Amino acid sequence: MGQSAEFGKFLKVMRARLSPEDAGAQEPSGARRVPGLRREEVARLSGVSTDYYTRLEQGRNIHPSKAVLDSVARALRLDAGEQAHMMDLLEHCAGSAVNPGPVQKVRPGLRQLLDAVGDVPAMVLGRRADVLAGNRMAHLLFADFTALPAAERNLTRWIILDPSAGALFRDWKTVAAEAVGALRMDVGRHPNDPQTNQLVGELAVHSEHFRQWWAGHRVASRSAGTVRLHHPIVGDLELNFETLSLPDDPDQMLRIYSAKAGSPSSDALTLLSFGEAAAVPEPEPARRDDS
Repeated sequence: MGQSAEFGKFLKVMRARLSPEDAGAQEPSGARRVPGLRREEVARLSGVSTDYYTRLEQGRNIHPSKAVLDSVARALRLDAGEQAHMMDLLEHCAGSAVNPGPVQKVRPGLRQLLDAVGDVPAMVLGRRADVLAGNRMAHLLFADFTALPAAERNLTRWIILDPSAGALFRDWKTVAAEAVGALRMDVGRHPNDPQTNQLVGELAVHSEHFRQWWAGHRVASRSAGTVRLHHPIVGDLELNFETLSLPDDPDQMLRIYSAKAGSPSSDALTLLSFGEAAAVPEPEPARRDDS
């Protein structure tokens, strides 16, 4: 396994977020000059020398064993997603610029499946959360990504930069931060990808929220959960989502949204399925408070 500067940056950020009390390190006397744990405290908790741990954070070309990495992960209180991201950063060392990968394509069978589940919103997401395909209900609920320029057909970009997404998601900050965390994990698996670098640069230029979340090295890998929406046509919905990995297409995922049977959200989806002409638009929602 190689070593990357991003690996060292990640360790530093994870160390800075922990207090000695949180990590179980004994608090020494005197004022602390840095936030979070000191390097020597992480080294002691990990069972390695301070010099060795320092070389890890400095991006030296060393090859830690799995046992050492597991110990560091425990010392830094990493969750499963963060530990996986740490391993990705170490294994997929960022080097020189790489050529863009092959164009992402959706198999005909997957497109057929999207149509078959036409009563519920469903989409196929690829690298960087690019929206590769979606059924009619997904277009009605979120956006018709097929109508956007190819470079803008990305779920994370839409969530963060499009005002309609800010009005749609009732918990916008949570949803957007998780999208950024998923993008961070994609970068760990595919470092120095030109398209990803372009996306990250665009988001950093246009969004202060993105800059803060990206600097925090947050990662997220939630594949299921609940999302709360306020749709301009059918009002409030609370939907469950499931994100399914596709073994034959390792860089693609199928995401399906559904509502509990008999619930107001289920009724709202049914109304939405008849199309915009069948519904009466609600007043424009109040501007989302970013504070």
